Amino acid sequence: MALHINTPLLESRALSERAGYSVWLKLDALQPPGSFKIRGVGHACEVHHARGAKRFISSSGGNAGLAVAYAGRVLAVPVTVVVPQTTTQRAQDLLRLEQAEVIVHGASWQEANALAQTLVTDADAFIHPFDDPLLWTGHATLIDEVAAAGLKPDAVVLSVGGGGLLSGMIEGLHRNGWQDVPVYAVETTGAASFHAAVQAGEAVEIAAITSVATSLGAKRVCEQAVASLRDHRIHSIVVSDAEALDACEQFLSDHRVLVEPACGAALALAYHPEKLQVRGKVLFIVCGGATATLEQIRAWAKA
Repeated sequence: MALHINTPLLESRALSERAGYSVWLKLDALQPPGSFKIRGVGHACEVHHARGAKRFISSSGGNAGLAVAYAGRVLAVPVTVVVPQTTTQRAQDLLRLEQAEVIVHGASWQEANALAQTLVTDADAFIHPFDDPLLWTGHATLIDEVAAAGLKPDAVVLSVGGGGLLSGMIEGLHRNGWQDVPVYAVETTGAASFHAAVQAGEAVEIAAITSVATSLGAKRVCEQAVASLRDHRIHSIVVSDAEALDACEQFLSDHRVLVEPACGAALALAYHPEKLQVRGKVLFIVCGGATATLEQIRAWAKA
């Protein structure tokens, strides 16, 4: 049995009326650990578990680590997650709630990841937060579910951080014969590593992550995300932190679901329809995120 669930797909009347086109929501915020990450992470963990892994090791200050911790608990495999010092206490508490060992190290994910790599033994499996073909194959199940529901969108809108979700959505679109469906990849100013790669024509490292959308906080996207530009129509869009935070609050009001600013980045396009020049049925990937509270979101908005 898969570790992820088939999440609701629904048309949003509130957003459709506002945007002037048909807004469809794939509500992966409702996954058991709170985000889409469990699709790819769960698939990877199941594969490594079948190969005999005795421990899962992850480097993530948020939802990827939480998905690994959840998968490990369900599969009865111990989990160690190395998180950077920027990781919130809430995120650490959620990881421990899933019975994971939490190690806090470094000022950034890159530093946490470097330590995590040194912990891996032959008996362990390292679960990367975004750069692994097993993850992309798992994430692609999201598009499989949309296809099975009978909806072919005219465009897909999603948030992009390290590029794992983007890579998975491209794989899903292609394996369902939807190569013609354009993708709008959204980031916040201060975390726009994919936009930098689009402009440079290759993956490049941005100087620092300064956005509140820390779940988008990869200073360099995976090579697969850049490679996707060669065989799929992908539009890179950057929104402000304020727009992402405002979308989180409005989405909570409209749909009673709280998401992180990283997810709010994509939803911002629904609340600012002038940023998205498409019509027809537009699928928004509500990727979720479990580590931000409403109080935090409001505090960021006031800062």
